[in-house]
Amino acid sequence: MVEENESRFDFNTVIIGSMAVTVVLLLLAPMMMVIGKDTSYSAYESDSLAQLSEMRDDMLDPTGLPDGYFIANTMSTPMLVNDWKDPHRTMLVIVSPEKPIDETAADAIYDFVTEKGGKVIVAADNTNANRLASKFGVSYFDSPLLDQNQHWLEYNDDDSVQDPVWQNVWSVASIQNDVNEMEAGAARKGCSDFQISNNDPKSCRIPVMFRSPTGIRFEPTSEDLAQNNPDDQREVNVLAAASSSAFIDIIGNGDSSDARNPAPGDLSLMIRVDYPNIAVYDKVTGKGGFSDLEEISVTGSIVFVADDEAFSNRLWDFSTAAGTGMRSSCEGVVESKCWMNEINDNNDWNGNSVYFQMLIHSMMEFDNTQLSSQIRQDTSNFQIVFDESRHATGTISAPFVATMSTVVLLTSNTFLKWLVVLNVGLLLLVSMMVVPKKENWRHVFDLTRFNQRPNKLDSSTYRLRVKQALFTKVRVHHDLTRDQMASKPPADVQAMIGDPRLVELAYSQTRTYSPQELRQLMVAIRKWGKI
Repeated sequence: MVEENESRFDFNTVIIGSMAVTVVLLLLAPMMMVIGKDTSYSAYESDSLAQLSEMRDDMLDPTGLPDGYFIANTMSTPMLVNDWKDPHRTMLVIVSPEKPIDETAADAIYDFVTEKGGKVIVAADNTNANRLASKFGVSYFDSPLLDQNQHWLEYNDDDSVQDPVWQNVWSVASIQNDVNEMEAGAARKGCSDFQISNNDPKSCRIPVMFRSPTGIRFEPTSEDLAQNNPDDQREVNVLAAASSSAFIDIIGNGDSSDARNPAPGDLSLMIRVDYPNIAVYDKVTGKGGFSDLEEISVTGSIVFVADDEAFSNRLWDFSTAAGTGMRSSCEGVVESKCWMNEINDNNDWNGNSVYFQMLIHSMMEFDNTQLSSQIRQDTSNFQIVFDESRHATGTISAPFVATMSTVVLLTSNTFLKWLVVLNVGLLLLVSMMVVPKKENWRHVFDLTRFNQRPNKLDSSTYRLRVKQALFTKVRVHHDLTRDQMASKPPADVQAMIGDPRLVELAYSQTRTYSPQELRQLMVAIRKWGKI
C-alpha cells in the first residue's frame, strides 16, 4: 500500500513538474524573441517621436468636431475585420507593418473594403504590405525614395541649415482628386481655413511631409479593364506624387545617374482606391424622425501611403516638428523647390494632422445622405481601429499578446474571448488534479503470449480470439468489407484460406486446442499470405 501511494505521488509530481516547465517555457520563449526590441508606431505608446499617440489623441478629440471617433485596436490579427460591428463605419489603420501581411489577412482586408464598405489606411516604407497592395494593383518598392527637387530642410538651433537630405520628401496632396489630372486652377489652390474647419476638401491641396519614404506605383488590373457599369467601377487616384527627378536608391549610393537606381518619373507617395455602391444595412431617417434599418449604398476606400513616419508624432503636429528643426515655411530656400510655390493660398505646413484628419473624414460616410442624420452628426458612431499586431511588443506583454492572438482567432466577442481564456486555465488545472488511475501499465502486442498479460484472459476464449484473428487477416488480404466477408459461403472462405490446419481451426466444431497449439497456429496466421 505504501509503495502504491509513493508511486502515485511520483507520477503526480512528474505531471505537475512537466506542466510548470511548459508554462515557464511558454512565457520565456516569446520574451527571448523580443528582448532588445522597442515598440514603435503604436497608438498606445508616447515615449518617442516614432509613435502614433498624438494621432490617436487628435482622433479622440478632433478639432472642430463635437465628439471624437470611437478608438479601438486589434492586437491579434486583422483577419476578423469582416466580423466587426458596422464595418462601413470603421477604419483600420495599419502603420509600419514589421512583418509581411500574409495572404489570409490580405484576402480578409480586401473583402472588408470591396464587400463590406470598410475603410483602410496602409502606411509602409518597404514591401511588407505588398500582398495586400497587389490585390488593388498597387506595389511598394523596398528601398528609400530620394528626391532632389522636393525635399524639406532641417535647421539647427542657431537657424543654420543642416546638410540637405534628399530622403526628407515633401508633396502637395489632394484629398479626393488625382493630382496628375487636376485642372490647373484647382491644383494651384491651397485648402482654405474654412474648407479645413468644415472638412470640405474639394478642388484644393495641402502640403504633406514624408521622412524616408519609398515609392509606390499603380498598374491597372483586369478589374479596371473590364467593361462594367461605369457607376460601379472603382476609382483610383494618386493623392500625392514625387517630382520627376525622384528615384529609388536600390544600390544605396544616392546617385541618381546610376542606371541601377530606377527613376521612372511617375513615383507616387499616396494612392487612394474607392469602391462605390456597396450595399449594406444601416439606419436611415424614417417617418417621424425615427431611424429604421434599411439597405443603403456606401463606398469602400483604401489609401496606400509610402511612408509610415508621415503619421508619427514627429510629423503629426507642427509644435512637435518645430522642436526637431522643421519649419512651416520654405521661403528663401534655394536648395530645392518650395511647396509654397506649388499652391497660392494657405500654403504653410502646419503638421500632417491637417491633411490626414481631412482624409479620414472624407473616407467615412459623413456625406452619405442615405445614412441617418443622427448617426452622421455624432462622430463617436464611427470607429478607428489601430492595428497593433504588426509591431514588436514589450518583453513582459509578449506572452500575453501571443496567447490572445490565438484566442481571438476563435472569437472576436469580448465576453467569449475571456471565457475561452478562463476555460483554458481550468482545463490545465483539472489535468493536474484529475489524472486517470493507470495501474500496471503494460502493452503486449504478441497475441501468442497470453500468460504474460497483466490481467489473464479467460482460457475458454483463446480459440475464439485466434479464429477472429484468422478471419480478419483473410478479409483484409482479399480487400473485403465485413459485410462482404459475412456473405461469403463457407466453401469460398475455405478456398481463400487454403491451409488445411487453418481451415480446421475456422470450421471444426469438435477439435480442441492446447495453448501451445494455438500459439503455433498464430505463427501460421502471421506467415499466411506472405508466400
